[in-house]
Amino acid sequence: MSDLITLQQKMVSCRLCLDAGHQIIPGAVFRGRTTAQLLLIGQAPGVTEVEAKRPFNAGSGRRLFQWLGAAGWDEQTFRDTHYMTAVTKCYPGKHPNGKGDRVPSKPEQQLCRPYLDQEISLVNPRLILLVGKLAIQLFYPKSAKLVDMIGTAAYFSPDTLAKNPLNFDLKQAERTTYFRGETEGRYIVPLPHPSGASLWPNKPENKALIKQATNMLYEIREAWSL
Repeated sequence: MSDLITLQQKMVSCRLCLDAGHQIIPGAVFRGRTTAQLLLIGQAPGVTEVEAKRPFNAGSGRRLFQWLGAAGWDEQTFRDTHYMTAVTKCYPGKHPNGKGDRVPSKPEQQLCRPYLDQEISLVNPRLILLVGKLAIQLFYPKSAKLVDMIGTAAYFSPDTLAKNPLNFDLKQAERTTYFRGETEGRYIVPLPHPSGASLWPNKPENKALIKQATNMLYEIREAWSL
């Protein structure tokens, strides 16, 4: 049995958040194999993702795959080929005010982080796609605004840094807005959350930033055969 399958079994049976008293719906949602060269990190599964056991299953998935389609990926091929996970693996439940889903708390994120680190380490992807602010803040400054990151603040880590899958010191990486033709190394590219509840992607100026990001993803996909 591979190390990744063992890890995935642990995630499925995990009860750390429940035991700590967090109000989650257990059932880790993820998809992928160690052969993946791209690792996508979202925020947390929603209720339909838990039911279907499929990341980005509903409306947010439709918008996400519109963006990825612009970068040249077919949805089913993407799902079958690449690795999809999230900051926290289980559905955090509805927001107390009844509008949308609850954002996982910092303690929940900390409990789940070792799983994410192991996923990254075992897959060792060439491209990491951060979807939504919670995922982006894993590596980017928490004070940074989406307009200062989407389409304008992808990072490239040379092969000497990327050999350590968990080396995400952006101070050592190179900020870029386009693919520069490297054959080795790792890119980190942020995208906004595709939830229909978010109005940010609807603004024309933000659509232009998303277009810049998907153009870069297209160039990386083509060059690296992703």
